[in-house]
Order: sequence, then structure tokens, then C-alpha cells
Amino acid sequence: MSRSAVPVVLVAGYLGSGKTTLLNHLLRRNHGIRIGVVVNDFGAVDIDSMLVAGQVDSMITLGNGCLCCAVDTEDLDEMFGAFTATSAAVDAIVVEASGVAEPRALIRMVVASTDSRIRYGGMVMVVDALHVLESTARHQHLAQHLGLADLVVVNKADAVGPGRIDEVLTLVRDAAPAAPTVVTSHGAVDVSLLLDPPERPDDGSRQLALDDLLREQDDPHDHLHASYETFSVETSDCLDPRAFFEFLENPPAGLYRSKGFVRFGRGAARFVVQTVGVHIDVETASSRGDTALVFIGSGLDVAAARSRIEAMIRTESATDAESLVVHRFLRTGDR
Repeated sequence: MSRSAVPVVLVAGYLGSGKTTLLNHLLRRNHGIRIGVVVNDFGAVDIDSMLVAGQVDSMITLGNGCLCCAVDTEDLDEMFGAFTATSAAVDAIVVEASGVAEPRALIRMVVASTDSRIRYGGMVMVVDALHVLESTARHQHLAQHLGLADLVVVNKADAVGPGRIDEVLTLVRDAAPAAPTVVTSHGAVDVSLLLDPPERPDDGSRQLALDDLLREQDDPHDHLHASYETFSVETSDCLDPRAFFEFLENPPAGLYRSKGFVRFGRGAARFVVQTVGVHIDVETASSRGDTALVFIGSGLDVAAARSRIEAMIRTESATDAESLVVHRFLRTGDR
């Protein structure tokens, strides 16, 4: 594919949890990532600080290259198409789920989309450390929503003490035991945890490098890297495809997403792999080369996760029978 599928990140949470605060933080600290934003209305989005450049119908163009629109659920597919059009060319789409749809329905809509220009980018569930214990006690479905999360953001940590945070984390672990969790205040989540830096090739042929995926942000006021862990694996040998996809389908606790290239046979084509939670997206790479993977999470045991990946590395190529597993996850157009 000439252009990678655009990730659609869903942000959900109970009223007042800090979803819009997180959204505004991502827009302010986008680091060159052009973000298409879907909200119910523009009222709470910090439009003024984005230097509004113009407005067409329900879409607002922001001075930093981002776009913002207000739509109902039935308009989402159409809006995804508008965001991925050449004229818009966003790098990612963020949907604030509150008032748009139930989290489960929204996940289903994105995962089941037949638009090859988008892919599921994860469900980020924001919880209010100040009120979540009482809210889930009154509304049992809120705990069920937590179980759908690929990443949980415990917000407003500055408003409570350590004991309260421990209680909230216990609640989160019970509801979503494998989901990585970030504890923060004012919705301050490092954009690199959620999204990749944009690919801006100078000559039209440059590939995404590991340095691009792991690069430090330039903003001295946005050093949030302590809130997540990352590691990379590079090898000129082959990986065992069955073990690799078993790892992706049953990721270690704390692993949020992964991305890179993987090769299962010598001289064989390699694949572009992108995952979030247990959702796996695979495409045939446009060029041959070595395996180069990046794994990102929060609360991740890096040594144990790296050990599992390194145990898959072998000198011999995968057999045809072993390689069949790839086709379960390969995008339809690449099969």
C-alpha cells in the first residue's frame, strides 16, 4: 500500500473523567502528527489555542494541521473517509466516544469497517480517580466498559492521595487485568504512547526507521516518557510465525501496542505488523529486509517480554504449514 492505514483511536469514559482534557493535550502536544478529531460539539475543544484557520460545514481546520468535526454515530464512516482523503491526509483519527456511541458498539464499528484506509487504533478508557469508585458502585456497566479498554488512563491523580490511587488501580486490574494503565493529571498522556510520529519521506521512498519510532520529543515541557516502557528487537534471522502470533494474541500484561517489520523466511517477503491490545493488523511489506519491531506499553515487564520474543528467533525458515497462521491476520487485499 502506498500509504499506511490511518489508526482510529477511541477515547471513552464517564462524564467528567477528563476525556476532552486528554484530547486537548494531544492536540497541543501533537509533535507534527496531523490528528483528525471527532467530537459531539466544538464547545469544549480548545479551538482558540489551535489558531482556527477556517471552517467548512461541520469540520474545523486547525492551524497546526489537525482537523476537528462534529458528527453523529451514523456519520462516522463518512467522516473517516473524509479524513483519509488526499486533501485531508491526517496521520491519525481520535474519536471522543462520550455521547457518540457505547464503547462496544464503537469498537465494533471500527474493527468491522471495510475501509482499507483506516485501522483500529485502540480504546483508551479515561477514569476519574476522584469519583470512579463511587461511580462504578452505582453504575455496574462502567466496570464492564473498563474491560473493553486497550489502555486505561487514571486521571486527576493530583486530586487524591496514594491510598485512593491504590484502590482505583485495584478496581482497574479487576476489570481489565491485562490492560496497561497510566496514572496522570490533567489528561497529560505522552502522544508517543498512543500514536507514531508521522512518516514524512523526503524522496518518496524512505522507510519508517526504528529511530523514528523511538525518538525523543523536542518539547522540554512534555517529558512524560517515564509513564511508559518501550523496547525494540532487530534480527537478520527468522521468527517462528506460530509463536509470534500467539504472543500477539496473548500479549503480556502492560503491552499496549507494537509496530514494525517481521520476516519468517530467508529470502521471503516480510510483513508490516501493527497491533493494539489484542487487535492485529498485517500487510505485506513493499520491500525485503530484516525483522525490526518496537513494543510499547505501561507497566510492562520489558525483560520478560523481550525474552519471549527472542526465544522465537531461529535460523531456519518457516514451513508452509507454519506460515498459514499469517493469513488469519493479513489484510484482505494482500492475500
